[in-house]
Amino acid sequence: MDFSNIKIEAIMEQRAFNISFIITTEEINKLIRSLLNNKALRLDGILNKGFKIVILVIVKDLAEIVSHCFINGIIPKSLKEFIIVVLRKEGKKDYFLLGSYRLITFKNMLVKVLKKYIVNIMSKAAEKYKLLF
Repeated sequence: MDFSNIKIEAIMEQRAFNISFIITTEEINKLIRSLLNNKALRLDGILNKGFKIVILVIVKDLAEIVSHCFINGIIPKSLKEFIIVVLRKEGKKDYFLLGSYRLITFKNMLVKVLKKYIVNIMSKAAEKYKLLF
């Protein structure tokens, strides 16, 4: 078959998301305040409740570090490490099925904050550009 006589025009719209790589101290504070207090320890051994207190002292430095990571596209090796614990769900008939187990992931606290920040940016962009139906 010869399709050479068919004229196809494609109109492509390119959208650039105006995303700032600089995270402010206010944004860091808001993200950390939204963390639940009674969660398990993270890989770094920091409780959310304790982190909310310490953040008052380190928020400026933390904002600079996070901004540096975003601007330079750097993810420190320690932030890529995590531990997965497999727990057996009680009362299941067949423990050969994956649904009979629950996975719990222990990550670094900073990873949790960065993830929330990125999810917020993506959610705002999806709403603004009507990417979700």
